[in-house]
Amino acid sequence: MTAAFRFTDRAARERDEEALAPAASRSAASRGRARPEPEDPLRTAFERDRDRILHAKAFRRLKHKTQVFLHPDGDHFVTRLTHTLQVTQVARSLARALGLNETLAEAIALAHDVGHSPFGHIGEEAFDPYVPEGWHHAAQGVRIVEVLEDLNLTWEVRDGVRAHSWKIDPPPATREGECVRYADRIGYLSHDALDAVRAGVLRPTDLPARARAVFGEPGSQMVGAMIDAVVEGSLAGDGAVVMAPEPLAAMHELRDFMFERVYNSETAAGQKQVAIDVIRRLVDHHLAHPEQIPTTYRDPDADVLTQVVDHVSGMTDRFALTLHDRLFDADAAARMVPLLR
Repeated sequence: MTAAFRFTDRAARERDEEALAPAASRSAASRGRARPEPEDPLRTAFERDRDRILHAKAFRRLKHKTQVFLHPDGDHFVTRLTHTLQVTQVARSLARALGLNETLAEAIALAHDVGHSPFGHIGEEAFDPYVPEGWHHAAQGVRIVEVLEDLNLTWEVRDGVRAHSWKIDPPPATREGECVRYADRIGYLSHDALDAVRAGVLRPTDLPARARAVFGEPGSQMVGAMIDAVVEGSLAGDGAVVMAPEPLAAMHELRDFMFERVYNSETAAGQKQVAIDVIRRLVDHHLAHPEQIPTTYRDPDADVLTQVVDHVSGMTDRFALTLHDRLFDADAAARMVPLLR
């Protein structure tokens, strides 16, 4: 051990947080957990949250969940897990540059998509008929960390997961949650555009001219430019995490373009109905056969419909397709064996 080594326990790292920007969240000032716990001697509250998320089953399942393209022909397309890791990197970069709590931003980013269904955002539409107020992956993510896996995370992380999507109100209560909101949009726009080019859905020159001029090419160049635009806009503002006006307008234009040409394209539409049919047939089957719901999802405080939606929404793409084939293929049904998760 060298003389330069300095052991830092939880208390020391909490003291280090005092040097963060005034708007930053401090782990020692957290609003706490639903169930109080003794403090960890080595890790701050937000560090413990990050570690719990990394070990959660819902986090591990992200590697087999769709980001945009179903069954892409290639090993380098973004999955829900690689998207999550990209969002985490961007959120940490933003938090560090703005003097915010990098660990809190990391924990929120790692958990932000654990509620996603199989087949990406298509799943939200598939589940809507079963949930009167509509089904959203952010709310399901909160249910996973609070109930289904009972991670007992801090209030700040749960709030960040709840409000990571721009369509959710009220917005995040922390600046770190605001970092994740931008990081999520930066991640999916830049890398989904790159995947669309790789898949032959787009050519690089198809992207809006203003977006290319402001952000450069999809991938690392676009990510870096968008991060710089958020840091610039935030430092020039009143403390909120925002993007500078001109780049923000370019980002909105790029997002509209991506919805028109990629997310709602004819290619996506052909995959969409297949995915919706798979999910709804699985839901209807388990509503008719609730005894087949795994014990993991048998929440005594929830009705059967909620348990079924918990089960099906938690499936990976390949598990959902395999189970669908076993249930509804006549030959496979005759030799069906229980699938254990």
